[in-house]
Amino acid sequence: MDPVGILVEAGRAAIGVPAAAYALSAVGLNLQFGYTGLLNFGHVGFMLVGAYGMAITVDQGGPLWLGFIVGLALAALLGILIGIPTLRLRADYLAIVTIAMGEILRLLARSRFAAPLTKGVFGIQRFADDFFELNPLPRGRYGVGTFRFDQRTMWVVIVGWVLVVVVTLLVRRLVRSPWGRVIRAIREDEDAARSLGKNVFAYKMQSLMIGGSIGALAGMYLAIDQQNVTPDAYVPLLTFYAFTIVIMGGPGTLWGPAVGSILFWFLFEVLDGLMTGAMAAGWFGTLLESTDIGPIRFALFGIGLMWLMAYRPQGLFGSREESLIDGR
Repeated sequence: MDPVGILVEAGRAAIGVPAAAYALSAVGLNLQFGYTGLLNFGHVGFMLVGAYGMAITVDQGGPLWLGFIVGLALAALLGILIGIPTLRLRADYLAIVTIAMGEILRLLARSRFAAPLTKGVFGIQRFADDFFELNPLPRGRYGVGTFRFDQRTMWVVIVGWVLVVVVTLLVRRLVRSPWGRVIRAIREDEDAARSLGKNVFAYKMQSLMIGGSIGALAGMYLAIDQQNVTPDAYVPLLTFYAFTIVIMGGPGTLWGPAVGSILFWFLFEVLDGLMTGAMAAGWFGTLLESTDIGPIRFALFGIGLMWLMAYRPQGLFGSREESLIDGR
């Protein structure tokens, strides 16, 4: 077992493309869940429509910039379609509808009916060449020591974290505005907000649409990095990754999603490296097989998340008082 190598790989994962993508996705989910109190268990559905909206647009001959606009518009439209029948009801109805919506969209994307546009289970490839042609970095590897990325990955990482910072600052402006004070009031007591003359349904709809559009942006970012979008890449597990990140960083905190994503992927990679190294060293004998590493890793994460919810529900970096007063 190489502890230094494990830490290096964990560090790379903590600032890599998946960490940036899930930080971006968690920013949108945090606006819905952390600030507004909406239980959106189908956040992956917004990621899917964003990625497919962009990929289909390019595949049909449109430019990549138009694909971004189409993906964001489809996510906003999806928020309206979900919100109209559910946002006037209890929160658990929204949770049920959204998790079903995510699966319906995935199955629709892989169906024969949609195959002329989505290419079915094979998906759409090679649609983001225009993005990589903008890469200003010369060929080579960038970083320190073994902590390096090639020029392609470095370009995607830089763009991803810039997006995270920009979107987080935009959310900061929103939640510190009068609009943000209303959605936090709705989270605490929507009847009280309604009694003050606020249109609770409209504010919840706006939060769902904006947060969903940010989730769509994360889906587009992942699709661009992979140069591939397939329906089975958008499973409910992605939503629960994002929820874990939000809870770790602190619901209703400004930088919680970014810090939570970094910590999540660092711990994820450390656990994977430790379990793989211990298995190779024979520490578990015949008790465990190599295929057991993944389930055990998720079980350990689940135990840690249960502990966090029980003893620090505001997350590692948040406080209830701050989230109520100034949205940090």
